[in-house]
Amino acid sequence: MASRSEVHPIAGAADVVKVRQVARSWALELKLSLVDQTKLVTAASELARNTLDHGHGGTMRVEQVENGLRRGIKLTFEDKGPGIPDIAMALRDGYTTSGGLGLGLSGSRRLVNEFDIKSEVGRGTIVAITRWK
Repeated sequence: MASRSEVHPIAGAADVVKVRQVARSWALELKLSLVDQTKLVTAASELARNTLDHGHGGTMRVEQVENGLRRGIKLTFEDKGPGIPDIAMALRDGYTTSGGLGLGLSGSRRLVNEFDIKSEVGRGTIVAITRWK
């Protein structure tokens, strides 16, 4: 499988569905187990929804990554929204600014092998996740 990447916009509910489809397609191509496919797609769905609802839209980049003999899928969600003032608080189970369950970021972090978040108030947020085969 040649190394490649794609960028997909997240501007509406249909784009959240598209992100899920893209994540599943890449996971199938890499031959991730059904459990790992489900974990990646679930995390992608949560992060795409956050990008739309809290970041007022943005993008998802999907790419194949390699580390020695390991291969994986990296998804990077980026928005130019208001940013997250307290990342540690936002990653706590139950923390919500929208009345939800408060499990989106923390749950997504548990579903993947690598999770990185950077946010600047007034500038936006970047969340990168990787699932290794």
